[in-house]
Amino acid sequence: MCIAKVEDNLSYMRTEPPLLAPIFRSDGQARLLAALLLTGDELSITDLADRADLAYPTVHREVERLLHAGILAETQVGRTRLIRAADDSPLVEPLRQILLVSAGPVVLLEHELRSIEGIESAFLYGSFAARSLGVPGPPPSDIDLMVIGVPDADEIYAACDRVQERVGRPVNPTILTAKELSVGSGFLTQVKSNPVVPVIGDVPW
Repeated sequence: MCIAKVEDNLSYMRTEPPLLAPIFRSDGQARLLAALLLTGDELSITDLADRADLAYPTVHREVERLLHAGILAETQVGRTRLIRAADDSPLVEPLRQILLVSAGPVVLLEHELRSIEGIESAFLYGSFAARSLGVPGPPPSDIDLMVIGVPDADEIYAACDRVQERVGRPVNPTILTAKELSVGSGFLTQVKSNPVVPVIGDVPW
C-alpha cells in the first residue's frame, strides 16, 4: 500500500484513535498536542494547523477543548492568539511522555533534521509508519528513516541518536542520493509499495 492509497483514507483515520496511542480521542488530536507539547513552541492557530496538517476549523475546535481542559494555554498578541502547552497542568507531563513514543518521532526528527544541510526529503517507512497511518499490525520495535540527498552522515546519525533517546525506540537511518533512489532494487520496491510518513519535504515518488 503506497502513501497515495493511504491518503484516500486519511480523512477517516484522523477521526479514529491512533493505533500507537489509542488513549487519544483522534489521530489529529495527538498530532496537534505533539506539535506543542514536544517542541515547546508557541503557535498561532493557523501555524498550528499547518504544523499538524489539519484543517483550521478542526484545530480551532480542538484548541478550545484543550484550553478548557487546562492542557493548553494562550497569549493574545494583537489579534493573534498564540497557543502553547500549559506546563503548570499536572496532565501535561504524562501526556508528553505518551506522545514521545507515538507522535514524537515525526515531530522530533523534523525538528532535528531541518537544520541539516543537504537533505532533499526524509520520511519514515516500515512498521512504525504503517501503524502511524492506521494500518493494523504488531507494535513496532524500531523506527525506519529514509533520508534523500547528500547530508553529512555523522549529523544524521547524531540526530537520530538524540531522538531515539527521547522516544524509547531505535531510529535506523538510511541515506540515499536521488540517483540511488531511482535505481530499482527489491528493498526500494518494498519501501515504495508500503505506507510512508513524510518528515522533511515531499515523498519523492
